[in-house]
Amino acid sequence: MKLSGAKILCESLLKEGVEVMFGFPGGALLPFYDALPEYPRLRHILVRHEQGAAHAADGYARVSGKVGVCVATSGPGATNLVTGIAAAYLDSSPMIAITGQVARPFIGKDAFQEIDITGITLPITKHNYMVMGAADMATVVQEAFHIASTGRPGPVLIDVPRDVFIEEAEFRYPDRVILRGYKPTFHGHPTQMKKAAKLINEARRPLIIAGRGVLISGASVELRELA
Repeated sequence: MKLSGAKILCESLLKEGVEVMFGFPGGALLPFYDALPEYPRLRHILVRHEQGAAHAADGYARVSGKVGVCVATSGPGATNLVTGIAAAYLDSSPMIAITGQVARPFIGKDAFQEIDITGITLPITKHNYMVMGAADMATVVQEAFHIASTGRPGPVLIDVPRDVFIEEAEFRYPDRVILRGYKPTFHGHPTQMKKAAKLINEARRPLIIAGRGVLISGASVELRELA
């Protein structure tokens, strides 16, 4: 089934269980917003500033435990997301930031509202992508959600040139994620855990300083039992 890049993005978001997103439209994103009414299950909340979209997605992720999604156009729209993306990165909130970009032929030519948002956000994201073809959209979305929500959660940015939203390709959502270089650790190291237990047992006045990792891992009950 051939779909536009914008519709492939919408279909992929539904596959990942997205119910709500926060965004502010702009020129590079118009093909995506044109497709959005065909997907009523994707609730879009219009913000008054892109920074609000990023913070709202961060807050949604913290409260719901799901991946938050925010959307902004190219140039200043994308850069307005930066503070919210940084907050999500520092506080380990799973977030997907989708940004519009100038059309592929104009990338690197100082086009109107062109900005290297992947370069800007490199230090404050777990990973980021620029989708260079509609055929890559579904795979990129699946990988982005996997990276954002596994291991230590955090934001992933997906930058999409305007003409990729319009370009058509076959839509096939991958059966599974294959990321050879990404294997997050889910279990504690036995030796380190024994060392920590020994230090706690030998402490005269032990003090627990618990962070957000306790909530992320669902270990509140275990922490209370330890205390």
